[in-house]
Amino acid sequence: MKGTVVVACSQMRPEFGATEQNLNRISRITEETKADLIVFPELATSGYEFRDRSELGELALDLIDGAEMDRLKSLARDADTHIVAGLPERFGDKLFNSAVLVEPSGRTTVYRKLQLFDREKQLFDPGEEEPPVVDTSVGRLGLMICFDWIFPEVARLLALGGAQVICHPSNLVLDYCQRAMFARSVENGVFTVTCNRVGSESRLDRTMTFTGASQILSNRGQTLAQASTDREEIITARINPTDADDKMITATNHVLDDRRQEFYIRLTV
Repeated sequence: MKGTVVVACSQMRPEFGATEQNLNRISRITEETKADLIVFPELATSGYEFRDRSELGELALDLIDGAEMDRLKSLARDADTHIVAGLPERFGDKLFNSAVLVEPSGRTTVYRKLQLFDREKQLFDPGEEEPPVVDTSVGRLGLMICFDWIFPEVARLLALGGAQVICHPSNLVLDYCQRAMFARSVENGVFTVTCNRVGSESRLDRTMTFTGASQILSNRGQTLAQASTDREEIITARINPTDADDKMITATNHVLDDRRQEFYIRLTV
């Protein structure tokens, strides 16, 4: 594994329904950004406000054998970087809000969002597996998506699985998530990379305005980089993922080992 690595967030505004155009932008940004890991927002190829499940199905991608995945694999290989992006996924007769990790080697890992937000419950099928932790050349990367943030169990599962860096593609509309991710970093001793989008979508009887403010936080909750609330931009930070292996808060307190699990039984039912 590399020592120090450069991680990046590409805060962007996807064009609704324009898969090819959005993929072109992802390609250009990846090629121009000198980073070992670059994270894109949730649903970065499609936009967010689907009118119905049928429209979602038309824009969903095959993340196993699809041409778009072949393109992302080639992009990661040619740029020698790790890509994490949120994408709508079609798998059989199911539709998932997914995140994919693509490594330079071509290995891919897919995570399907566990905690669906608002109208997502009417559109997507919920994920059926724990969020993954992947041992890569740039550290042990965990995946979660947007609204997973409000459930501390998701980030804790990733930490218990050995994650050093949590990659968090997002389409955030609540203005306090970014502050909450401070707690996810500190309570688990992990780096968090929250990549949000900007702009608004008014395709239904409401306007969804996304809060931007993408951020990279250290394993101690320090803000290493933060974007604006309303502009497309790329933020980067240089980190050493192995810093997250130090879970000591004081000389005698370990953030994971000191848990009094015998008193937490009700959390599992």
